[in-house]
Order: sequence, then C-alpha cells, then structure tokens
Amino acid sequence: MNLYGLKVIDFHSHFPRQRTGRSASWRARMVERYGERRTDIILENSRRYRDDWRKMWAFDEYETDVHTDEEQAERWVADMDAKGLSRVNFVMGGGNDNLSKIVSWYPDRFTGFAHHSVWDEDAAEELERAVNELGLKGFKMIASSQQRPIDDKAAYPVWEMAENLEVPVLIHFGVLGGGGGPAYDLRNMNPLTLWKVCSDFPTLNFVIPHFGACYWRELLQLCWQCPSVHVDTSGSNQWMRWMPYELTMKDLFRKSMETIGAERLIFATDSSWFPRGFSVEYLREQLRVCYDMGLDEESIGKIFYDNAARLLKL
Repeated sequence: MNLYGLKVIDFHSHFPRQRTGRSASWRARMVERYGERRTDIILENSRRYRDDWRKMWAFDEYETDVHTDEEQAERWVADMDAKGLSRVNFVMGGGNDNLSKIVSWYPDRFTGFAHHSVWDEDAAEELERAVNELGLKGFKMIASSQQRPIDDKAAYPVWEMAENLEVPVLIHFGVLGGGGGPAYDLRNMNPLTLWKVCSDFPTLNFVIPHFGACYWRELLQLCWQCPSVHVDTSGSNQWMRWMPYELTMKDLFRKSMETIGAERLIFATDSSWFPRGFSVEYLREQLRVCYDMGLDEESIGKIFYDNAARLLKL
C-alpha cells in the first residue's frame, strides 16, 4: 500500500534518454523523409500542440541539461518514491540492449519491452533474445508509423514468437499526437486492422494504448471479437476533444467497465521527460473517476496493479 491505499504499476512509459545531437539527427531523418520546408511545418505544428497540452496540465518546460542514463534512472526511482508509484514499465529506452541494462539497475522497480522493427528478417529471433537473454517482458510497436499493413503476413513470425514466449504486445494505433508526424498508412491507424492477427493468434495478449487514440468505437469492436485485447489508459487522452461527440474520462471508464470489464483495463501514463517525470496528474484523475463511479476495490486493484502484474509475470 502507498499514498493511494493501493499499489500502482505504470504499464506504459518511456525512459528519458538524453544524447547530445539527438534532436539534430532526428530532424535530419524528418528532412530526408519530407524535405526541409515540410519538416519545418510539421515540427511547428507539433510545437504548438505540445505547448497547448503543457498549459492544460501545468507541466514544466522540457529540460535542456543533459543527464546520463544512470542519472535518469536514479531520478525516476526518486520520483516514483515521491509520487507513490510501485513499478514502471518502459516501452522504449534506447534499444533492447540498453533498456535491458537500465532495467537491471532497479529490477524491483523497472521492467521493459523490446522495441525493434517487426519487418526485420531476424525480428522474431531478436524478440526471443530480448525476452530470454535480456529479460525484457514484451514487445512494443507503433502501427500508425508503419509503411506496411500491420496484418501483413511478414510480421507473423513475431506474433508467433510472442505467443510462444507468452509475452504481451503493445501496439499504438490512432493519432500520433504532437510529436509523431503524419502516418504512413491510414489503415494502420485503425485498431480493426489487427482483427485477423488476433483471430490467428487467440492466446496472444495485445494491449492498445490511449483508449485507441480517436478510434474508441473501433477498439471496442476489436475487443468484442477478440478477448485477448486489452486497453491501456495512458496519456492525457486529449484526442477526446476532437471527437464529433462528447467524451470524458468517466465515459471511457464507464464504457470499458460495461464491455471489457476491469480485467482488461490497464493503467498507464505515457510518461517520459523531466522535470515532469511520472505524470501523477493522470493517476489522480483516473483514480478520482474510478472512485466517483463507485468501482469496488477489487476492480480498482486490477486496473492499477493486478492486470499489469499478470501480463508482466511479476
């Protein structure tokens, strides 16, 4: 037990790596893809979105001082202790080997997911290595940024490996928010693209973050057909403002409880950078919604700890 009367796992965060020249190299890749003028437009649109989002939540500006991975890990643990977080699962952290090293420093507080191209010839073997040798607990990818359909048979060796290893797969569908840029293939924004994959691998646990990020109806349809699909609650979920009908966090939780139930709903924040650290504001908002709805303690325990612990095999 902690500050909130229950243990909490953040199932979906990003380890905040900082490297000199990283922003410049990322921009160079954008320029290669879109050209100079279009890249500037994309980045400016992204900046405006992030500025508005930070103001809504009163988040601090991104820090400019560079810290080592060791320092960042220490800061994360201190932040978790201060904010009542039991464990964090990082879905990205500078590659599989690097994230494995980071997790090994605090194995009682950190877990991590493999994150590499599903289209690589050795992608399945890399997932096996990441789990069996590196100790990572699952696989993460962003469907919206893929250049090939997510249900392409070329990815099936990875799904088969994940099913054999009994590890979850977290896949981001929907809008990419302020920093992601345009999607390559609009089909991959829709969670229903995963329908055939879920049917072909019925015991593989998939986790779709951000309540589907503008594809809430489609995600519910996928969950109806495929009992192995889970939903994570991560992020500010500002996409609700852009829906043609009114949606609130309470609406999302209420409909989740009416359909998939507490067993398939997983708390997460999509936290990353400092000085914000763990986005405790998201935790407080979601806990308030759950208590306001009158959810029982068992259901709340499942959402904020037990379901993540089960998928991560803690």
